[in-house]
Amino acid sequence: MSLLEVRGVTMRFGGLVANEDVSFAVEPGQIYAVIGPNGAGKTTLFNTISGLYQPSAGSIRFAGEDTVEPFSAAVAARALVVGVATSVGLVVALNVEELWRIAIGDNYAYGEAFPWAKAAKDLLAAFPGLGAWWGLGVAVLGFVIGLGASLVLWQRSRRTPDRIARRGIARTFQNIRLFSDLSLIENVLVGMDARMRAGFWSCLLRLPRFRAERESSESDARELLAFVDLGDRAEEVAKNLPYGLQRRLEIARALASWPRLLLLDEPAAGMNPSETNDLMRLIRRVRDRGVTVLLIEHHMKVVMGISDRIMVLQYGKRIAEGSPAEIRSDPTCIEAYLGKEEHG
Repeated sequence: MSLLEVRGVTMRFGGLVANEDVSFAVEPGQIYAVIGPNGAGKTTLFNTISGLYQPSAGSIRFAGEDTVEPFSAAVAARALVVGVATSVGLVVALNVEELWRIAIGDNYAYGEAFPWAKAAKDLLAAFPGLGAWWGLGVAVLGFVIGLGASLVLWQRSRRTPDRIARRGIARTFQNIRLFSDLSLIENVLVGMDARMRAGFWSCLLRLPRFRAERESSESDARELLAFVDLGDRAEEVAKNLPYGLQRRLEIARALASWPRLLLLDEPAAGMNPSETNDLMRLIRRVRDRGVTVLLIEHHMKVVMGISDRIMVLQYGKRIAEGSPAEIRSDPTCIEAYLGKEEHG
C-alpha cells in the first residue's frame, strides 16, 4: 500500500488553475522528488497535501485513509450536545430574572438554611412553563444555532494543518520560518506540540505527567539536534545561525512530530556546494531513520543524486514520472526546462 496517494487533485484560485488533475503515489521508504519550472504549481501542491489549501477537486489519501475527517456518530453526537446546551443556555439567558426569582427569591428566608434540593426542583419544574410562555421557538432557535455552529466548525476543521500533522505528515517551507528569537531547542520543542498529551490543567498545575513529558521532550529535542549536527548549539538563538544551519534546524523541528512523511520545499535553496552535499547526506539519513521524503527542489544535483522517483510538473500538470535516468533522457522534460528548437 502506498503511503501517500494523490488522485486527480485540482487547485483553482478563481480563474487560475494552479494544479490540474495531478496524480501520483509515494511508497514507504522512498525519496520522491517533484520538479518543474518556476510557477509549475509545486509549492501549491505541497500546500494542498499539508492542509493549508483545500483542493478544488480530487482526493489525498495517507496510509490508506482519506486525510479529510469523515462524518461519524461521534461528530453527530457532539453536534447534538452543543445544540441542546445552546438551547438551554438561550432559554436561561432570556429568562434569567424569572429563574432567579423561582430558584432563589422564593426559597430564601433570612436566618434559615437554604433548601438547595427544593430550589433545584423548582428550577426544573419552571422550564415547561417558560417554554409555554416564550413558546418552543426560543428553544428550537437555540438548538438550531448550536447544532449549525458545531457542524460548520467541524466542516472547516476537517482538513487543517494541525490535523494533517497529527496524522504523520510534517513539512518545511520554501522560505525559512523559524522562531528566530527562540533557542534551537525551543524551536524543536514547538514542533513536538502535535504529540504532546498533557492537558491544560496538567500544565497549569505542573502535575507529574507534565513534568515527565517535559523531561522526555527535552531529551528527544536534544537527540534531534544531534541528529542534524546541531547538538552543541542547543541554547543558541536561532537567528544567529548561518543560513545552511537554519535549514537543518527547520528539518529537526519538522522531525519533532515523529512524522511518517516529511515534505521538504526547496531545502537546498541558497546553499553553497559544501552545504548542498551535507544536505544530501542528511536527507538520506532521514530516510534511513524510517521517514519517507517528498521533495521539491530546483537543484538538479540534489534531485538526481538522492531521488528514487521523480515527477515533473509544468503549468500545473504532470508531464512525466519515472526514475532519475528516465527523467534525465525524457524529451518532454528537456523541452520543459530548455525549450524547443524551432526550425525554418
